[in-house]
Amino acid sequence: MELCMQLNVIGEPLEPCCLDPVTGWMRNGFCDMYEDDVGMHHVCVQVSAEFLEFSKENGNDLTTANEHFPGLKPGDKWCLCTARWMQAFNQDMAPKIFIKSTSIEVLNYIPLPILQQMACDV
Repeated sequence: MELCMQLNVIGEPLEPCCLDPVTGWMRNGFCDMYEDDVGMHHVCVQVSAEFLEFSKENGNDLTTANEHFPGLKPGDKWCLCTARWMQAFNQDMAPKIFIKSTSIEVLNYIPLPILQQMACDV
């Protein structure tokens, strides 16, 4: 899918999520859709200390740096897997999202009213 053709959950052109640290499945700063992204990294979030601990406890350590990943700290923006966000939401641990930087694909899994409730940019 062409980057310029991708939309966010409110039907507008998808805005970048973060370039520092650079995020997205393709590390292009966008939570855009790619067919080979089985994790569906489509939800732009601002991580909190609580969410980072929750993620680590559930098998995805986002705080430890490695060769291709700087590690996240509270306040960073990141393209999160749709299923992980929903899991966190169901356990009252979901980080706030940026609607304008969250792919329209998310609407196939998460209703817009929930996204709006958790948005920090609307």
